[in-house]
Amino acid sequence: MTTTETLIDVWRRLLADPRKTWVLFEHGTCVVLPDPTGDPTAGAVEVLSRFGPVAAGSVAGDFGVIAPDAAEGWVVTGHHPDVLTYVFPDEVPDPEPTELAIGLYGRTKRGLDGAALHAVHVEDGRD
Repeated sequence: MTTTETLIDVWRRLLADPRKTWVLFEHGTCVVLPDPTGDPTAGAVEVLSRFGPVAAGSVAGDFGVIAPDAAEGWVVTGHHPDVLTYVFPDEVPDPEPTELAIGLYGRTKRGLDGAALHAVHVEDGRD
C-alpha cells in the first residue's frame, strides 16, 4: 500500500536538490516549480489543473516512462516537463510490465490528480 510518507520519501530521493520547490498530490503526481513565486500549492494547482487532465489522442494523452536509479519504480512524464507521476512496481499487476502498461497507469494517476487537485505535501526550497 502506498502512503503519502512513502511518496514523499521517493520524491525527495528523485529530486535530491534541496533548493527545488515541489508539490505532491495524493495519487503520486509531483509538480516541480522551477521559479516559484507566492504560494507553491496555488502555483502547482494552477499547473496541474491545466496539464493534469488526460485527453487521449492529444498531447494531453502522451507520456514517457523513466526508470530512475534512485527508486525502484518509474516516473511517468507528460506534456508538461515539470509534471511527473511516480508508479511503484507493485501498482502494475504484471511482474514484467511494458512501458505502455506503466505509462498508461501513470497517466491515469496524473488524470486523477488533475481532477481532484488535492495537494498532500509541499517542499519549499526557496531561501
